[in-house]
Amino acid sequence: MTDQDTRYAAVRSRDARFDGEFFFAVRTTGIYCRPSCPAVTPKRHNVRFYPTAAAAHGAGFRACRRCRPDAVPGSAEWNVRADVVGRAMRLIGDGVVDREGVAGLAVRLGYSARQVQRQLTAELGAGPVALARAQRAHTARVLLQTTGLPVTEIAFAAGFASVRQFNDTIRTVYAATPSTLRATAPSTTPAPTSTSNPPGIPLRLSHRGPYHSAAVFDLLAREAVPGIEEVSGSPGGRTYRRTLRLPYGTGIVAVEEYGSAPRGCWLDARLHLTDLRDLTTAVQRLRRLFDLDSDPYAVDERLGADPRLAHLVALRPGLRSPGAADPAELAVRALVGRAAAERLVARYGEVLPSPSGSLTHLFPEPAVLAEAAARDGDSPLGALTAALADGTLRLDPGADRDETHRVLLTLPGLDPRTVAVVRARALGDPDVAPPGVDVPDTWRPWRSYALHHLIAAGEWESSSS
Repeated sequence: MTDQDTRYAAVRSRDARFDGEFFFAVRTTGIYCRPSCPAVTPKRHNVRFYPTAAAAHGAGFRACRRCRPDAVPGSAEWNVRADVVGRAMRLIGDGVVDREGVAGLAVRLGYSARQVQRQLTAELGAGPVALARAQRAHTARVLLQTTGLPVTEIAFAAGFASVRQFNDTIRTVYAATPSTLRATAPSTTPAPTSTSNPPGIPLRLSHRGPYHSAAVFDLLAREAVPGIEEVSGSPGGRTYRRTLRLPYGTGIVAVEEYGSAPRGCWLDARLHLTDLRDLTTAVQRLRRLFDLDSDPYAVDERLGADPRLAHLVALRPGLRSPGAADPAELAVRALVGRAAAERLVARYGEVLPSPSGSLTHLFPEPAVLAEAAARDGDSPLGALTAALADGTLRLDPGADRDETHRVLLTLPGLDPRTVAVVRARALGDPDVAPPGVDVPDTWRPWRSYALHHLIAAGEWESSSS
């Protein structure tokens, strides 16, 4: 949507389909909201539109306490786009600016810091620092309202450089002090503890529109590698649990499947982290794994108009194209298969300091597997993991998808079918054509979703299972 009158119509009708796609602010109140905010619709001449929450912050507006616009799903546009802005937004979401600064972001994108700043500001109304700051504010609010951690620890866990910067940001974004935000937390918030042994963090992973959770959990159950993953329970009430290797430590996550009557547009999850600085990164990786920033309305409208897919879309509205919690791990598993991946975990995986039930290991790092493959004479695995370890092959959220595709095809053992799985899932590309399938142009730009409709119907088999 580019026409402001059309956007205002979405606000007037409280259309949740556009939550996260844009934000609106009210000049007379100084507040910005999501399009579906239940408050009285403001007059048109008092409304301003912004592409990001950070742009609204920069214009002096604070977040609505009623509709919590910072908790909306991310825009599906950033997954579709392969240009520098789309790649930058995926990297910022993964926490790269917090860990490596704008200079690190620019290096990953292959541009100068000035070019990245100029392009993001011109298109999104905010530069990388402001975008990362808005994300840190959201992380801080989650920690304030779901944990009993001291405010000082939350400030640094959320990525702020100082307590003063943290306090100023919370006041700017929410027009409240950290203590005020904490006062709105449930009465079950745990007693203060320390970051060395934090309690599990309950989360609602939001999405827009229908979400066909059964097919996603079916896929995860088929592919689950013992030691690092498990799916328990019966269909309609399953729990997916897995271990995570993160920039500052490790994590264990549990995500609940929708029941027969979903309670809202979110998946319930709980994160246990050894270092709370990993919260933002862990959440973004889960969002990619469960494809929570998708636009199911656009996908289903396009694919449902195709005679071959119409009945599949009608059977599974809101079907997602799952990504990967660890792109390098996904690539290895796509190459070797589930049984071999289980052996790799048992032999080379890193044992968790504190196992949780059947979750005992982290998936082995590429460098470890490259060394092992060299000893065992496994050329395909050795070539893939060596390329991952030395940076020849990049699978991070900001990777150039076409360049990565080219590199993958040069590696031994990776046929077009396997490369398609890696591109669709490790790179989160929504428009990967299923090899060996006559694909009409009308499926663009959602060919990866068509692939998953075919997988769910048993008409195409994923090589990573």
